[in-house]
Amino acid sequence: MKLLTPTAAYFFLTLAVGACTPLHTTFIYATPDQPNDPVSYQEKPGWATKEFAVAAANPLATDAGYQVLMAGGSAIDAAVAVQMVLTLVEPQSSGIGGGAFVLHHDGGKVEAYDGRETAPPAANERLFLDDQGKPLPFMDSVASGLSVGVPGTLSVLELAHKEHGKLPWASLMQPAIELAEQGFRLSPQLHKALLAESYLKNDPVAASYFYDAQGKPHPVGHILKNPELAAVLRDIAVKGSSALKEGPLAEALVNKVRQHPIRPGGMTVQDLADYRVKKREPLCFDHVVQTTGKTYALCGFPPPSSGALAIGQIFGILNHTPAGKLPLVQGVPSAEWLHFYTEAARLAFADRGQFVADPDFVEAPGGDWRTLWNPAYIKQRSSLIGTQSMKLAQPGKPAQIKTAFAPMAFQEEHGTSHISVIDRHGNAVAMTTTIEAVFGSRMMVNSGQGRQGGFLLNNELTDFSSAPRDALGVPIANRVEGGKRPRSSMSPTLVFEKDTGKLKMTGGSPGGAVIIHYTGKLLIGTLQWGLNTQQAISLPNFSSLNGPTVLEERRFSVETIQALQSKGHEVRESPLPSGLQAIEVTPNGFFGGADPRREGVVMGAKP
Repeated sequence: MKLLTPTAAYFFLTLAVGACTPLHTTFIYATPDQPNDPVSYQEKPGWATKEFAVAAANPLATDAGYQVLMAGGSAIDAAVAVQMVLTLVEPQSSGIGGGAFVLHHDGGKVEAYDGRETAPPAANERLFLDDQGKPLPFMDSVASGLSVGVPGTLSVLELAHKEHGKLPWASLMQPAIELAEQGFRLSPQLHKALLAESYLKNDPVAASYFYDAQGKPHPVGHILKNPELAAVLRDIAVKGSSALKEGPLAEALVNKVRQHPIRPGGMTVQDLADYRVKKREPLCFDHVVQTTGKTYALCGFPPPSSGALAIGQIFGILNHTPAGKLPLVQGVPSAEWLHFYTEAARLAFADRGQFVADPDFVEAPGGDWRTLWNPAYIKQRSSLIGTQSMKLAQPGKPAQIKTAFAPMAFQEEHGTSHISVIDRHGNAVAMTTTIEAVFGSRMMVNSGQGRQGGFLLNNELTDFSSAPRDALGVPIANRVEGGKRPRSSMSPTLVFEKDTGKLKMTGGSPGGAVIIHYTGKLLIGTLQWGLNTQQAISLPNFSSLNGPTVLEERRFSVETIQALQSKGHEVRESPLPSGLQAIEVTPNGFFGGADPRREGVVMGAKP
């Protein structure tokens, strides 16, 4: 029995609008069944598909991408439709009020589309300081107008669609519009996030949408409608990203930021109009798998992301240790392997905190980010790993020059969602998208036309260092500056066979700074340990952000923990709720995996 009756005739579109490419195929959306899935860890089998595959964090979003691909759409077309539905059904993680990194492969070249949010020009390095010059409490900064960066998600998808789309832009809004109008079942994951949330109720628009009259979150399965978002998406269908950059919606967005009752922000409508997507050169490195001798080219996102840089450093360092040949032990990483991995992670995160920031504001060491991967430098860094944990690594000197910046202290990072797509035309997308913290800045934009709902704004500016300088007054590379993009950990990744150049895999994850380790686990699991994507995703999680060794709770034995402690590790257990999505190319088509810790699924044409 279907929950919704399709009204696809409404969007039987043949209109050509300024925001979209010429039309080739008509896309008619059919609303799917909406079962309730459990929110707890749920083993998933992985999915074999034949002609194409799409993986996303919510079944409704995956289904929208699937229907687009069935209609002949491209990987980018599917990513657009998926993101619009995620704005509705997974609002706590991503949406049109945030930003995204998009990696695209067209069968020949890899392109990196930077849709990261920017600090308004009025922002400066004192943005998150109190009257005494001390950093504000973290959540005081997050749940405020100060934290909102100029959104980039719509703009980046619009540009990527202009260059690689096959279906009309307007038709790609159809799934989210229909679901917003007719209602979707509130998922266990969204309900769980609402139960844990204490700031969202302070926003009247969000409170009236997410909570009942008694102030309690709507229950799992509640049919939630968002007519305001439907109206916004109809406008976007016709006007493209300009619907968010000018006119009434832009004014409503800016007013929301500037009229925050406690800590208003300084964003203007002109800031929205001035936002520009940046196409950057992808960062690719060769990785030799020690167990097989096979070489892969791993391509990721350059700064302002730190993801590819850190993964490249970790992998390079590990190849100078025994870790590259150590197998899984009883299906999980051993204490010996975890020791080498977390030590390599400490070294990489020390460099990350010292050097990485928006490349339009901060120069790479020696003028090239690849100096962090220099073989001699990597070998020297690996020599610092001994039999006992270093606990806290210090940054190195990759270009043998003294940096002008001070290291950034650890700060919380949250949120995000990941989308992976491979279409029947040979195009692939790895897209990580975010509003930063769960529910972002806790501010929901509504145009004030009497419709319920809207969309949430990001708190991306809290990814900048809250303290702009160290105790000696030395500036921190990732400090707030007007027009700057905050450093990110998002790690959308494409993997290629080095000898043939053929695509091997697309993948990535949400999870704040731990995204780097979640994605690293996926890559090591598939390339070194020979697992399929689902098996690699389902492995226990582990991390170090240059501090304690953090293990996914109840997934490692007491013996493993004690063995690490004997090597000097401070071991902590944590939920580590990754949200990995990945698709690998197989001889018979594709095999996709989705994280058992979340609600994601993979769909595609059956073999």
